[in-house]
Amino acid sequence: MIGLWDTTGNEVVKALAAERRSAGGVASGMALTLIVVVDEKRVREAEAAATIAAAAHPCRLLVVVRADVERERNRLDAEIVVGGRLGPCEAVVTRMYGRLALHAESVVMPLLVPDVPVVTWWHGEPPAEIATDFLGVVADRRITDCAQAVDPIEALRERARDYSPGDTDLAWTRITPWRTLVAGAFDTTEARVTEAVVVAPRRDPTAALMQGWLAARLGIQPQWQHTDDHPRMRQVQLRCANGDELTLTRDDSMATFRRTGQDDRMLPLVRRPLGDELAEELRRLDADQVYAEALGTAAGLSGLEQRPAQRVHVWKDPATARRAEAGVSAHADTSTTS
Repeated sequence: MIGLWDTTGNEVVKALAAERRSAGGVASGMALTLIVVVDEKRVREAEAAATIAAAAHPCRLLVVVRADVERERNRLDAEIVVGGRLGPCEAVVTRMYGRLALHAESVVMPLLVPDVPVVTWWHGEPPAEIATDFLGVVADRRITDCAQAVDPIEALRERARDYSPGDTDLAWTRITPWRTLVAGAFDTTEARVTEAVVVAPRRDPTAALMQGWLAARLGIQPQWQHTDDHPRMRQVQLRCANGDELTLTRDDSMATFRRTGQDDRMLPLVRRPLGDELAEELRRLDADQVYAEALGTAAGLSGLEQRPAQRVHVWKDPATARRAEAGVSAHADTSTTS
């Protein structure tokens, strides 16, 4: 590992090239560049997930930690790891302070692997508009996680309003095992589904997407039965036109599948590590139209998959916005006192 403190972007590029030569091409044949935007307190968690994903998708990993944008002096610290603790990848962990944090692309762009796709993953709450973050604009695929938001359901609606082909969310990834088991239930029947019920907590974004997926695929309006007895989606119930009822109920890492006239079956339904979920999203680098339909249906919006795939960068200075909000609050307090 090479550590560079209070350095420059040019020095990081030179150090990465030197480390690659020293490692003897450990990470040759990279499939993509993975940019991870994360807060300092969650860097290790993001690195652990990216290490699992890199084992399946050799990549150049660029971790971007933005801190204290109002700091008077700009500073860039970097760690460079090639074929070391982060697995079969080239990793550059950058920590940016001051106004430099608002221009992370000036450091990141020279580090992108030529002629391979770019994926940006926000491990934390993403910007309300991805176009305000240049690291999202430059990416072919953009991965968010609504479960990290204060209000996951509102965050999901926000993702629908801001959607552009190439976006995805890990809440969608988490229902892949559910969707697989539900779809597999119809391998031996052609009965039409007339009703559906999703049993899940009120603030579970995976339940919202499951409801949207069932509605988009089956042309029905599933019910969402709220429960406080379980932390995650608990059950999916389907009723068919021929009178059959199908129920999939999760219990820890297993699910019980019940169907009218058949014996109960136990099926695996494991909650996967974050790295496995990330690896799944890195398998496809084109737009996920099924996700777009499910997201749009869940949020009450249509035509998401028909939106332009290209984003145009919108400049936003969060420091200025915070000062403006503070000024408005101070003015309101003064007016109230008067």
